[in-house]
Amino acid sequence: MLLPGRLRQTTLGDLLGTLHRARVHGTLELAEDLGRTHRIHVADGLVVAVEFDGATATLAEVLRTSGEVDDGTLRRSLLRAIASQRLHGEVLVQEFRLSETIVDGAVRKQMLGRLSRLEQLQDARVHFRVTIPAPRNAVVRSPLPPTQFLSGRARFRDRGQGSTPRPARATHAIPPATPTAPLSAWRVLGVAPGADTTEIKRAYRRLARAYHPDLHPEATDPEKRDLVARFNALTVAYRALVA
Repeated sequence: MLLPGRLRQTTLGDLLGTLHRARVHGTLELAEDLGRTHRIHVADGLVVAVEFDGATATLAEVLRTSGEVDDGTLRRSLLRAIASQRLHGEVLVQEFRLSETIVDGAVRKQMLGRLSRLEQLQDARVHFRVTIPAPRNAVVRSPLPPTQFLSGRARFRDRGQGSTPRPARATHAIPPATPTAPLSAWRVLGVAPGADTTEIKRAYRRLARAYHPDLHPEATDPEKRDLVARFNALTVAYRALVA
């Protein structure tokens, strides 16, 4: 199996199609030059997990949007997951008696959303790894079928022989945050190095709503300590990028 070295030479749909036809086990890695690395884990050529290095919808946000779970249950279950260091979906099923079908559907919707974000990448280094383990939330027993991860994906042949990649959209209105800030700060907020101030503020506000201790009055003392630690890390990262 031979893959192009750069994403600009192919498309995500073509890469996934190649992995599917080869029925491989491993990880497709897309490494952006700015430092973000995204991973698509496959088993027997089928997608079992998608890791997007940046801000995407959490499982709680997907469930909230679908209207399947009320906000109180989502808050309590998220706190329980943080304190016990378990997957949020696992806690919802085992302790809050939420249907596995509902959680599985939300996980798949989250994966497809991440694939759509990856399809928007202009370029990245392409690698296939066989030694990277799949994350704990991988749907190994029931992978995404080809009709979901391949259908409708753009193909390189559709671009035409003489086409060139579209240039990245310029953002002249808002100056970028300090690009020399520690890489860990960008990752804590889930934004790409060099992201503009608006994107950084949006990411900070979204995460602050999830982890601010005052928004979880029902939290136990250990849970509050975890929330305080997470919120403090967000605040330090935010100040490092916008100060």
